Amino acid sequence: MKVLFDTNVILDQMLAREPHVDAAERLLSLVDAGAIEGVICATTATTIHYLAAKAVGAKAAAEYLRTLLAIFDVTGVDRDVLRGALDTGFSDYEDSVLHQAAIEAGATAIVTRNGKDFTRSTIPVFDPPELLAALQAGLE
Repeated sequence: MKVLFDTNVILDQMLAREPHVDAAERLLSLVDAGAIEGVICATTATTIHYLAAKAVGAKAAAEYLRTLLAIFDVTGVDRDVLRGALDTGFSDYEDSVLHQAAIEAGATAIVTRNGKDFTRSTIPVFDPPELLAALQAGLE
């Protein structure tokens, strides 16, 4: 399964945001172990670095991003993604860009804590506990 991770799930793990950190850590561990193929949008990488640098300093932010890039693939944001995002009917352009990037990357799902923002998605959208449950059900 190839899953595009929304920025909020990565931030949950990075910033140990309760009560979401446990599910986020479990999902990132599955990506690290190769049990699922994780993808982030290029905009997620820049956002993560920016927020991490403010929270923990530039050096620690760069180290966290290196770790993230070692386990996740990155899907680009180009003219086609940006144009396509304009036509999806999403109310939030940033979410639409993420969705289009997921499509371009061949993702089979998106994991986010803001599922209500992805009601127009053409691929399945899970919150982290739902994705963990779906993966567990698939293993049994």
